[in-house]
Amino acid sequence: MRNATTARVGGLGELRPPGRDARWIPVTYENDRSRKLSRPSPAALYLARLAPGSRRAGRQSLDLIAEILSGGPREGLDFPWELVRYPQSAAVRAVLAERYAPATANRILATLRGVLKEAWRLGLMTVEEYSRAADIQNVRGSGAETGRALCAEEISALLAACLRDRSPAGARDAAILSILLAAGLRRSEVVALNLDDIDLGTRAVLVRSGKGRKGRVVYLAGGGLAAARVWVAVRGVEPGPLFRPVAKGKRILPRRMSDAAVLYVVRRRAQEAGIPRFSPHDCRRTFVSNLLDAGADIGTVADLAGHANVQTTRRYDRRGEGAIRRAAELVRLPYPLDQGGTGGARTAC
Repeated sequence: MRNATTARVGGLGELRPPGRDARWIPVTYENDRSRKLSRPSPAALYLARLAPGSRRAGRQSLDLIAEILSGGPREGLDFPWELVRYPQSAAVRAVLAERYAPATANRILATLRGVLKEAWRLGLMTVEEYSRAADIQNVRGSGAETGRALCAEEISALLAACLRDRSPAGARDAAILSILLAAGLRRSEVVALNLDDIDLGTRAVLVRSGKGRKGRVVYLAGGGLAAARVWVAVRGVEPGPLFRPVAKGKRILPRRMSDAAVLYVVRRRAQEAGIPRFSPHDCRRTFVSNLLDAGADIGTVADLAGHANVQTTRRYDRRGEGAIRRAAELVRLPYPLDQGGTGGARTAC
């Protein structure tokens, strides 16, 4: 006999008829563990096509959607995604819109669309079932800006805190922060670097495991290049991960650092420097903002940051009102009574 279980949206109280509350829409599925062996998993295939650095966030999104639909903790890997229909998708969207900022909600909705497409590709859903279930609009609204850009004084204080640490960890952390700030890498991209990915002669850094499996080349200059050189001299020329853990006895361990270790480095050095807390991703915002402020073309900045769309790059801009004011001063109007001589470029006739 088949054992049927009912999944629900909302996670509180008794199940209600769908017509009374849009968030309570049941999904019935077979709770037969033999299905794990007899059918492929749309969730596993979806995660497999993501870049390694994106799989953790993808897994978390799948688990969250499964929890919303089930009304309790549930792993997304064994959830019956092929039984999701438009009412459930719309209900998930409503819950996400209530809980999260638009950008976060839309990222999770993209995960839902992706796993539904895998279910269709596997023949577990018809074209019509997939099209209807995936036909959910993004959550609108700009929301409040998250994150911040670090100022020059904060960056100087951070690097000074690293240099006060005479252990190998001090040189390593200075190099990590320099690459985050001067090259705009994601923390998953930083820990994925190998020694042969960085050429100190040409200043090139090869990012092999970018988001969406897209590689790119970025360049270090000035202090960023100097910090990288110091760390390589301390680390040695043995092949393998560029950034490695440092034991309490100041011994460099022959293995790769984790994403979480980079987060720890950022928080520890911020505390030592006496500056407000920031995230590794704020270093990317700083990188983008500084380049745009220096006059770099936004398309070039998007390429350096590994963004497929310049609109994504725009969301990283944290220059504020000052940048708008400076841009306005670049326009010159040749008014005869203007005694200030202010203004910028004019177009020649």
